[in-house]
Amino acid sequence: MISSLLPAAVNRPVDHVPVWFMRQAGRSLPEYRRIRGNGSILDTVRSAELAAEITLQPVKRYGVDAAILYSDIMVPLTAVNFGIEITQGKGPYVKEPFRSESDLARLRRLEPETDIPFVIETVKLVVEELRDSGTPLIGFAGGPFTVASYLIEGGSSKNYIETKTMMRADPSLFDRLMNNLAVMAVDFLTAQVDAGAAAVQIFDSWAGILTAAEYKRFVLPSVKLIMDSIAYFGVPRIYFALSASHLIDQIAVSGCDVVSVDWKMPLSTVKGQLQKSGNKLSVQGNLDPTYCFAPWDAIEKEVMRILMEGEGRGHIFNLGHGVLPGTDPEVLNRIVELVHSVTPGSLVGSV
Repeated sequence: MISSLLPAAVNRPVDHVPVWFMRQAGRSLPEYRRIRGNGSILDTVRSAELAAEITLQPVKRYGVDAAILYSDIMVPLTAVNFGIEITQGKGPYVKEPFRSESDLARLRRLEPETDIPFVIETVKLVVEELRDSGTPLIGFAGGPFTVASYLIEGGSSKNYIETKTMMRADPSLFDRLMNNLAVMAVDFLTAQVDAGAAAVQIFDSWAGILTAAEYKRFVLPSVKLIMDSIAYFGVPRIYFALSASHLIDQIAVSGCDVVSVDWKMPLSTVKGQLQKSGNKLSVQGNLDPTYCFAPWDAIEKEVMRILMEGEGRGHIFNLGHGVLPGTDPEVLNRIVELVHSVTPGSLVGSV
């Protein structure tokens, strides 16, 4: 089955609704666990052959409509030696968190050819492997706000006190940090697209913790910088933020082609909101990842509800966040088969 992801991403007619899953390559796959080992993800992504194999595993198992690069949003920061460790199950840890003007000097410009040659090689290996099938590879980068929050907090956080305090107490410094991270994301994405990635996604997972006014003032300019800078390549641009339904109006003018939606707002509501503002953006989502642990009849009903809300056009089926550890791969396989079995024309006007 030829992938329909690229036309769906730019709201063109498709013969089947495309489907892929955030975190589709990872701990839920036994073949991943067999080859991954116990070290840091950074060790794994530095091996182009291993990272390429992991990237391809869900495509081979599920027949999804896209591969997504196996990497991490902190890879560019580790490449410029900011001082970040990533341990399995704990996420990023920043040895010396970003605190002052002097820390800007630690964020030098990314030089992809020398800093991340392994990422470039991984993309080339995956693209070559997928060439005959026509399955696209999605490249990605972390959204500036999400990456900034890790740098400022020193790791994961529940309340983002340090981040919000800097944003409010020293907005000029915060703006410069966001700009530097946006430029780094552009360089990271450009390297992936140059190597063959056919679409990109910005993971700005924590942007939803902000008010709409804060997002507009502190985050939107950096997101627009990324989207505008890579528009030249003509590849679809997907934007994802968790718990961000109150930010849809802002995200809609960011320059993205696809708004990735978590499970907390119906797709029909998001599509209606986009249409009211005159946007013809596509949407992605939005099955609650915990549904994958429910009985199949409940999963099937929910998948069909989401497909009907997507109406068969301008919709990429996905989870509302990443695949959870412990998810049965067979469930994801059945979801892909179900999505692919539905004729888009049968969904038009169904909601």
